[in-house]
Amino acid sequence: MTAVEEEIQQARILIVDDQEPNVRLLSRLLQDAGYAQVFATMDPTEVGALHRAEPFDLILLDLQMPVMDGFAVIDALKANLRDGYLPVVVLTAQPGHKLRALQAGVRDFISKPFDLLEARTRIRNTLEVRVLYRRLEAHNDTLEATVRERTAELRESEARFRGLTELASDWYWEQDPQGEFTKVSGPVMEMLGIRVSTLEGEASRWLDEGWNEDERGRLQASIAARRPFIDFVFHRTALDGARRQFRVSGQPMFDQSCQFLGYRGIGVEVTSGH
Repeated sequence: MTAVEEEIQQARILIVDDQEPNVRLLSRLLQDAGYAQVFATMDPTEVGALHRAEPFDLILLDLQMPVMDGFAVIDALKANLRDGYLPVVVLTAQPGHKLRALQAGVRDFISKPFDLLEARTRIRNTLEVRVLYRRLEAHNDTLEATVRERTAELRESEARFRGLTELASDWYWEQDPQGEFTKVSGPVMEMLGIRVSTLEGEASRWLDEGWNEDERGRLQASIAARRPFIDFVFHRTALDGARRQFRVSGQPMFDQSCQFLGYRGIGVEVTSGH
């Protein structure tokens, strides 16, 4: 017996009918088919409380009952659904009630007087759908938990990466898609003359003083083409006339839909004697 078949055989089934002969007939049918958990009530007002206390996988519900008919029971069940699944198959001798019941969200119907083979088949099919629906929900819950776990791991990894890169370099930097610096760490402003925006609407930028324009142009071309670069060497002449040399590495960042997010990278000063 497969795992799905075992779950079907262990399904909790409730028979709701005010006619005792119908209850006995359906109970015997289900027990002969191997279902292990079959319950019954002839009081429709109990159904909501019974289902809330311990949900049923299938409710076989008569529509024609005194005090509270089957449609009222359906409305009460729908008001307290935990997972959006209405596990009801209606029992009716009225052809006109079948469409109304299906429109109300029930899974299927069994006509009275009962055709036992048809009843058994419809019950089996409905329970199989219920078991597969529950398995899909469990799979989705597991998938969501895995995504949350992986996201947390990625954030931790990102934090470790930044920590290590900051230790292994003089500065760490990030740029947005427009090329504006969004994050820098280390003495980058003093070393490179970078101004990071502090006022709303003010762009972060490289200041113009002392750069080798050919080198800076080639670096900006790599960034504009969204190419990674490793140990790109460039120079800047400081205000005191000292010539300083730097090495920078960077890589483009993309989200899961391949949307460009900007750049991030590290840099070190390699000036002789530094």
